[in-house]
Amino acid sequence: MSPSALVPPEPVATHTANPAPLGLAGFAVTTILLSSINAGFIPEASVAAVVPLAFAYGGIGQVITGVLEFRNGNTFGTAAYSSFGLFWIWYALLQWTVGAGWLKAPPPEAIGAALLIWGIFAFGLWLGTFRTNFVVWTMFLALWVTFFLLAAANFGMPTGSLGGWTGLVLGGEALYLSIADILKAMYGRQTLPVGKAPMAA
Repeated sequence: MSPSALVPPEPVATHTANPAPLGLAGFAVTTILLSSINAGFIPEASVAAVVPLAFAYGGIGQVITGVLEFRNGNTFGTAAYSSFGLFWIWYALLQWTVGAGWLKAPPPEAIGAALLIWGIFAFGLWLGTFRTNFVVWTMFLALWVTFFLLAAANFGMPTGSLGGWTGLVLGGEALYLSIADILKAMYGRQTLPVGKAPMAA
């Protein structure tokens, strides 16, 4: 036996895919559909189409992304994708259980309080985006603004339609960023601009 036969083979380098486009797309599609209802573009009855989408794509899809970001060592991605994936699952469960008559519908103020807390969390995440890029920064800006507007609407203020509009901006930015990341992976360069970081490193 030659000495070279005793040397273990070198490990084969593997390329790990970027999970972010999956989470961004799941968030975007669900957000755009629900925001279209909030903005008044499609009727309230369309919520029935949002619920399964929120479970599957906005919910489970983002949770999977969060787990993959954890394996990549991305703390921000883990917290953001997992949290908002679970947010969509909460929303779907709320609509499902109340619609089926299993739970009594909560008062609007309870929903408003929940959205307000989510808005505070989103604001905290936004503070961590100043050194990313302009699209991510404005996306999280639109996120916490949307939460606050929808929370205010549940407390009786006339901000629900405006929250739908900001939600459409939010969903559009998330979809744009998802496509930008996919094209970057496919072509090996940034084909769609995402802008500079608001704060220099």
